[in-house]
Amino acid sequence: MWLVYALLAAAFASLTAILAKVGLDGVNSHLATAIRTVVALVLSCGLAALVGAQKEIPDLSRHNCLFLGLSGLCTGLSWLCYYKALQIGQVSKVAPVDKLSVVLTIILAAVFLHEPFTAKTLAGSLLLVAGILMLI
Repeated sequence: MWLVYALLAAAFASLTAILAKVGLDGVNSHLATAIRTVVALVLSCGLAALVGAQKEIPDLSRHNCLFLGLSGLCTGLSWLCYYKALQIGQVSKVAPVDKLSVVLTIILAAVFLHEPFTAKTLAGSLLLVAGILMLI
């Protein structure tokens, strides 16, 4: 089931880039990011309420709050940079560079989460980087 969600995430992410580029015409990139964030916040809070997830709030530890908060901070910074890049660059070049996050995530997962980093992982990462370089 994770693959279905991952494919949907990729599809929505690609639509995000196209829709954002069109929506950024004549709009400050930071304002555009704020609008996107409000829409995402309303959607995610609404979905959490719909499934009753708010009942779990008292069970959150400081550890959960710290790392989810830091993740949110990184998401916000990523969105601000992405929208600025989209505003001044071509989507066909910005989107592939943004996908370098895949390679960085694989490396960080190996270092900090001790996930396996095999020859196959290295080869795939190098191919991703080569493909991104060819696209830009």
